[in-house]
Amino acid sequence: MFVVVPSYILKNRLKVARAEKDLSQEELAKMAGVTRQTISAVETGQYCPSTKLALTLAMKLGKKVEELFYLEEGND
Repeated sequence: MFVVVPSYILKNRLKVARAEKDLSQEELAKMAGVTRQTISAVETGQYCPSTKLALTLAMKLGKKVEELFYLEEGND
């Protein structure tokens, strides 16, 4: 008997939350202590942030982590 475990993809609403605060990627990066390239990579799904970075971004944007990041079922 095989159990099929669905795979999940981490998605985010970081760009929308950043726009709500009228922040550039560079400004948010400085606030979070990372590079602009890191913010860009997170926004585009090319980089999965650490728990620490996800919590930092949420705190700096005044959001709960689950308001910024969510799981979407992937295709396997």
